Amino acid sequence: MTRMTNARAAGSAFLLYILLGLPAGMLITRANGTGGIAARLVSIAQHANDLRIAIVLVLCGSICALVLGVTLFAITRDVDRDLAMLALTFRVAEGVIGAIAVQRSIGLLWVATATGPNAPDLQTAQAIGALLTGQGSATALVGALFFAAASTIFSCLLLRGRMIPASLAWLGVVVSCVWVVCVPLQMVGVLHGDIVTWLIYLPMAAFEIPFALWLLIKGVAHHQGA
Repeated sequence: MTRMTNARAAGSAFLLYILLGLPAGMLITRANGTGGIAARLVSIAQHANDLRIAIVLVLCGSICALVLGVTLFAITRDVDRDLAMLALTFRVAEGVIGAIAVQRSIGLLWVATATGPNAPDLQTAQAIGALLTGQGSATALVGALFFAAASTIFSCLLLRGRMIPASLAWLGVVVSCVWVVCVPLQMVGVLHGDIVTWLIYLPMAAFEIPFALWLLIKGVAHHQGA
């Protein structure tokens, strides 16, 4: 594909990734509900269709991550092929982790809605639900860390190659580095709640949305060597 085609594909994938991720997160949160495992399984059973829609959205988002890895690699490989390949690998890992995480949601959906002779008893259902629920947040954060690493490398390559405006590239470098630092802190429970939204998610959106629009409208400049 041409450079402009790759840029437009990447911009479209960025926007689609965001547009799919927001409703998927909202649907999963509503389906999971609050309270103990028993209450959450009841909530999932009541919002089974919401969770089914979220599963499809997450799978589509995982495909977007793979598209982004390939197209951003094609754009930045002339700057440093090895680093671009490393970033591609991180985005592939992110996409694969996202797809695998869907199995957790499918498992929870089965536990919450299973009927008949093959349905688990209440105690077993709660044990399986507790296991799957505990794995979910950890898996999502691992995927977020791979995303952050890829975003950091690609932003550095775009900055080094002077392929997008320096201010936009620098914003990408800074917010991506913040993710690299803060996501592990989320994993160990140091960061949580509203501070995560303000410190991590909003700054990343402030970079990714303008970046996506720039790719769609302007594309990227040819690599300008030092």
